[in-house]
Amino acid sequence: MNRQLKADQPGTGKQPPTMSTMHRPDLGDRLAFLRAFLRSPRQVGSVVPSSRFLERRLVALSAVAGARSIVELGPGTGGTTRAILRAMPQHARLLSIEIDPQLHGLLRRINDRRFIAHLGSAEHLPEILSMYGLPAPDVVVSGIPFTTMDRTVARRILDRLATALVHGGHFVAYQLRDRVAQLCKPPLELTRVELELLNVPPMRLFCWQKNGVHADRESGAGARR
Repeated sequence: MNRQLKADQPGTGKQPPTMSTMHRPDLGDRLAFLRAFLRSPRQVGSVVPSSRFLERRLVALSAVAGARSIVELGPGTGGTTRAILRAMPQHARLLSIEIDPQLHGLLRRINDRRFIAHLGSAEHLPEILSMYGLPAPDVVVSGIPFTTMDRTVARRILDRLATALVHGGHFVAYQLRDRVAQLCKPPLELTRVELELLNVPPMRLFCWQKNGVHADRESGAGARR
């Protein structure tokens, strides 16, 4: 795996979509996702990949279009990964951390100079960022299932994540249940909750901002707290 990304091309716009970023989950992806769930149901939050409706809502809520450093935890087969790559700036970088070796193999098919696929645990986020020479993330997006995860491991991941985020950075988690909201404490402040019904299963999206800076509550749709 290359640990140094190529130099950015001139310009500040988004990278044009490629075949790798426009890929939609096929039967092989869905079967791979199902097998991963059956192997480790505590590590995989669903039996099918995320819907395009969830992907769109996730991209909008996490504001990746204005980020320069993005981390994704639990990307699965890469549907949300590709959605983030389509939305983020050309100069930005995306690090996706996947713990399942077979799902990580699918992620490695994504051909984008801004993207790094890392096989490992989100518990080691600070060390992984340092390994690739990446700056503190502006945004962390997570699909890992905090609902079924060991509480000690979940708190360790959230503590490492909170430490790694830049001041004012966003953490967005899409979850079946609200356990993550009970585990995620200051310095992250919950600023928004939304519900995406057009997904199997329906998902709640939680958005935190580091050091208590509130997001704009008037834009977008969905439930709010």
